[in-house]
Amino acid sequence: MLLRRFLFLTSAAVFLVCGLGAFDARAGFVSIPTTLDNLLPSGAYTTVVGTNETETFSNFTYGTKPYGAVPANLVEVVPFSLSNETGIQFQTASWSAAPGASLDVEISYVVTAPVGYVINDALLVIAGSLNGGTGTISAGETLTNAVTFATIVTSPVVFESDIPGAGSLAVTFAGVNSILVTKDILITGGSAGADVSIVTQAFSSFDPAVPEPTSMALLGIGMAGFFICRRLFKRAATV
Repeated sequence: MLLRRFLFLTSAAVFLVCGLGAFDARAGFVSIPTTLDNLLPSGAYTTVVGTNETETFSNFTYGTKPYGAVPANLVEVVPFSLSNETGIQFQTASWSAAPGASLDVEISYVVTAPVGYVINDALLVIAGSLNGGTGTISAGETLTNAVTFATIVTSPVVFESDIPGAGSLAVTFAGVNSILVTKDILITGGSAGADVSIVTQAFSSFDPAVPEPTSMALLGIGMAGFFICRRLFKRAATV
């Protein structure tokens, strides 16, 4: 499984080296909600406006094994925003594996923060069901700097045994402006079949030139302390 995911990540990186020029041209804006097939053509991209930022999503790739088992036009892409997290959500009723069978779903795309901003955290949420059986659902994800292709973080989310709810994972990292996201979702049917209905990905970005609220509060406390000490020092000097 690790070798298959490594080969997938490598091929996705090669694809993006050829495709980043089209992204820079900002051609082919696609409004969402839409289906994934509309985001696959070269140069297609979309944006999601959050509470404090606008993220751009581009360079989508998609595939399944068995090949073509679930076409991209059966996967809906919708905007997602929660607090300071902005992203996209994949929704489908077709990512399923029958008892004794399996389905491997591979997705990649680039997420880019506004100019001057950096992305420093990612949230992954998956909703699926094992139908009370022995199947498993695993999602392996790697975040890579879309410019240098250096690995930022590898984030696995694993469902095992009978877990009917959602699984989630949040990671933080040193900020970068543009990230290549690669997902490998493996669904194994087991005794009763298994399915994935929702995969959500969200990010948070900030302007590193502007101090965050916490930093500003600490700075204010420090300055207040400085002036109090200075006043007491002057009073002591005049006594």
